[in-house]
Order: sequence, then C-alpha cells, then structure tokens
Amino acid sequence: MEAQEEKEAQVAAWLKKIFGDHPIPQYEVNSRTTEILYHLLERNRVRDRDVCLVIEDLKQKAREYESEAKHLQDLLMESVNFSPASLSSTGSRYLSALVDSAVALETKDTSLASFIPAVNDLTSDLFRTKSKNEEMKLELEKLEKNLTATLVLEKCLRLDLKKAELHLSTERAKVDNRLQNMDFLKAKSEEFRCGIRAAEEQLSARGMDASLSHQSLIALSEKLAELKRQNAPLKKKLESYLDLMPNPSLAQVKIEEAKRELDTIEAELTKKLDMIDL
Repeated sequence: MEAQEEKEAQVAAWLKKIFGDHPIPQYEVNSRTTEILYHLLERNRVRDRDVCLVIEDLKQKAREYESEAKHLQDLLMESVNFSPASLSSTGSRYLSALVDSAVALETKDTSLASFIPAVNDLTSDLFRTKSKNEEMKLELEKLEKNLTATLVLEKCLRLDLKKAELHLSTERAKVDNRLQNMDFLKAKSEEFRCGIRAAEEQLSARGMDASLSHQSLIALSEKLAELKRQNAPLKKKLESYLDLMPNPSLAQVKIEEAKRELDTIEAELTKKLDMIDL
C-alpha cells in the first residue's frame, strides 16, 4: 500500500515537472494508470540520464576541439606569424568555405589528400544515387503502366458486372413470369380435372355407358389411329393391284366392305363424341 502511494506521489511530481505552469490533464487514478505512468516516468528518467551523458560528452569534445584549435592557432602564429584575424574579407570567406567543405565532407583536416578521397566518395555516391533514381523511375513507369492496365480492367469488369446484373434481372423477371404462368396453368389444369371428374360423375349418375368416358374415348381414338396406320400399307398394296386387270365385280365388293367397316368405326366414334358433348 505504501509502495503504491509512493508511486502515485512520484507520478504526480513528475507530471507537475513535465507540464510546468500548464494544468495537468484529468485522469482516473487507479493501480493500472499509476503503473503505466510510473513506467513512463522510469523510461523518461533513463532517457534524461542518457541525454545528459551525451550532452556532457559533446561538451567535453567541444572543449577538446577548442583546445586543439587554440593549440594549432598558437602553432600557426609561432611558425608563420599568421592569424585568421589578419586575413582580408576575401581570405576569410575562402577560409570559411574551406572549413564548411571539410565539415560537409567529414574530412579529418583540410589537406588535399583528405579532400580528394572525400570528393571521390561523394561522386561515387552521386552516381549510385542517380543509378538508383533511374531504376526507381523505370519501376515507377512500370507501376504506372500496370496501374493503368488494372484501372482499364477494373472498368471493363464493372461494365461486365453491370451487364450481368441487368441480364440476371431480366432473366429473373422471365423466371418469375414463367412461374406465375405455371401456377396459373396448374390451377387451370386442376380446375379442368375437377370439371372432368364432376362431369364423369354426373354422366355416370345418369347411367352413361362407361365406354363413353374420357379415357375410353382416348383409347378408342388411339385404336382408330392404329387401325388407320395399319390400313395405310393395305391401301398402298391395294393401289398396286389397281394397276392390274382384276375382276371388277370382286374388287368392287372388297372395296365396299372395307368402306363399310371404316364408316362403321367412324360413325361409332362420332356417336360417342356427340354423346359426350351432350
């Protein structure tokens, strides 16, 4: 409990230090938020300590560089009686440019032996950068072509999808219409079936011969069609005999018998059909 209160106190002091005169944002104080903020506090302390060490190191290096510069300046003054203050404005600009170039090229000094390798390295980096830029440019052009092709393909696919949706909508409407027609035909078929059944029952109640029913008439019609089919080759055969010199009286008798048999069948079928109509 005391450790938790200590963490909360440290967190509050750290937040006050961070925000200074600005108000601290409101937050819910509980064990979880305290742990999170305490963890951030510790990381901030470690970072501040590292930054302080880096600053001290840079200050030390700056002091060393200043000491080295003073030593070189004194050495220069002793050897050639030369001081940067004695340079003209043009000489000062050249000296500043030389120093800036050395700093930019990160050379250890301003000698020609240091500048030439640094310039060569910089030139090599420039060529590599240009080559990389050319490669990236080619890759970019390739990507642009692929993107254009992809966009065209996407447009075509959208048009095809729209056409497919329109066709599907049309086909769905046709199917719905056919289903409605099918339902109507089924209803009519059932209505006709019920009507036929009722008519057959009514005719049966009136004493109608069973041979005059719908099924019987269909069977007779099929039988008649079969007889006609069987008579067809006989008629052809008869026609072949007509070319001969037969006995006219005998042939006439056979023809009359066939006609009477056919007329009898047709009359019987017509009679039954007339009775159905009644």
